[in-house]
Amino acid sequence: MEWYEAGALLLGCIMLGMSIGLPVAFTFVLTNVVGIFVFANGWSNLIQIVDDSTNLITTFTLSPILMFILMGSLFFHTGLAIKVFDALDKLMGKIPGRLCFLTVIGGSLFSTLTGSTMANTAMLGSLLVPEMTRRGYNKRMSMGPILGTGGLAMIIPPSSLGVLLASIANIDVGKLLIAGLLPGIVLACLYALMILLQLKMNPEAAPSYEVPETSAREKLYEICVNILPMSLVVFMVIGFIVLGWATPSESASFGVLGVVILAIARGVWSFNAFKTSLMATVRTGGMVFFILMNSTVFSQMLALSGAGRGLVTWATGFDLAPLIILTAMFLVLILLGMFMDQVSMMLITVPIFFPLAITLGYDPIWFALIVLMALEMAATTPPFGLLLFIMIGMVKGTTLFEVASYAAPFLLCDLILIIILVIFPMLGLFLPSLMGV
Repeated sequence: MEWYEAGALLLGCIMLGMSIGLPVAFTFVLTNVVGIFVFANGWSNLIQIVDDSTNLITTFTLSPILMFILMGSLFFHTGLAIKVFDALDKLMGKIPGRLCFLTVIGGSLFSTLTGSTMANTAMLGSLLVPEMTRRGYNKRMSMGPILGTGGLAMIIPPSSLGVLLASIANIDVGKLLIAGLLPGIVLACLYALMILLQLKMNPEAAPSYEVPETSAREKLYEICVNILPMSLVVFMVIGFIVLGWATPSESASFGVLGVVILAIARGVWSFNAFKTSLMATVRTGGMVFFILMNSTVFSQMLALSGAGRGLVTWATGFDLAPLIILTAMFLVLILLGMFMDQVSMMLITVPIFFPLAITLGYDPIWFALIVLMALEMAATTPPFGLLLFIMIGMVKGTTLFEVASYAAPFLLCDLILIIILVIFPMLGLFLPSLMGV
């Protein structure tokens, strides 16, 4: 069987499973079973393939995923998130469009404590959309910044999807997590500039209103009690990795410990909050690991069938500049994002794209950032953008087209950041270079 026939068979099985409504994980199970009998001589190699896949999900390098999920769950369910948000609100003062800027600042901070785009978007939406609506903000200004900022958790460490991507692509988890910090900060600044531009073009979109005066003493209290302790938790996660004091797994554990200590110190710790957070971690973690196990088998099927190697050889056989091939891979990810979730996209493309990118001479950490940015954009592209559906569920009477149009300006900011990364790759590689080998 030719490589393109093998690839068409495997991808065709995936498309078939998704088209009939099978869950992602079971779609890959079906595809892998077909691949085992066609390319791996049936049951004779099944045990070896199962051993390889279970060895991957039992490696210590995947433990940050569970710790980051638990840290974010505790942050939300103990009520610490609301306290931090209230403190930021008081510090903003009477800035025009203050709730929009509060979205960017709060969303950037929460991204470092949740690692989940869906959790970030859901929390920002539930807290801010009702208040923005009450204050007379139009839908574009109330939902657009939330959709953009919610996706920051995809790239700002700790990113659960980043850990998953690094595991599938077999690259350094710690370096990829840290690589997203500076681009994430730049992206947050681009979002703020976009909000300024929108307010300049239409000041009535976010009408000003009177806010209670907050004394300097009260602001200092909020900073010391609610902001600085959270900054310490952020440092325990990100700073420990950058300084080489802890591995990603250890820093994630320190992050959980920091949130627990802070919740106890603030008097918001409860058994119910811990139980709810633990159950959420088990459910989400079990799903992620089951999908990851099947993605490993799928990668082996691509290797056994020769489809992956054949595609790389075919793509590099054209006399095309690496930048053109990079653009084509980016467009494929955006196209897939219109119909698939991010995990499915990674499972299909990573085994093919990363060997191709390395063959073209791209740094795998840098290329992983480009992939994460494409995944972030895909989360807000119709008709399957998960963040769009979260927002539609929160704001009744809003159509998919409307929500997508509100997110469009912030997708432009994402594209600008990708261009900056292409022109100045050290923006993403500077911090990883400080970590050494």
